[in-house]
Amino acid sequence: MTHHVSSMPSPSPSEQRSGESSPPSDRRDDDHGALERAVPGLASPIRAAGFWTAIALPVLYLPLLATGLSSSLDCVVFLGLLVTNLLALYVGHAHRR
Repeated sequence: MTHHVSSMPSPSPSEQRSGESSPPSDRRDDDHGALERAVPGLASPIRAAGFWTAIALPVLYLPLLATGLSSSLDCVVFLGLLVTNLLALYVGHAHRR
């Protein structure tokens, strides 16, 4: 009876760690340093507003989608709401982390 041994070496501990993401505190400092440096006293309220805007804004999609995007104005309004929602998600994604 023979045993098949894999010819691929197992990754070293440092190689295993390189695939992991950075600790949340390091990532948080990198992602959010610009806003905190630009407006240190307003960073938290801006993030909170972005977070809650990102949650509430999709409600405004419903009437547009229910009536259809038949006119160019409807399409422009929908795309504007979508871009605003994406911006709010980006700004508010770290609220209360």
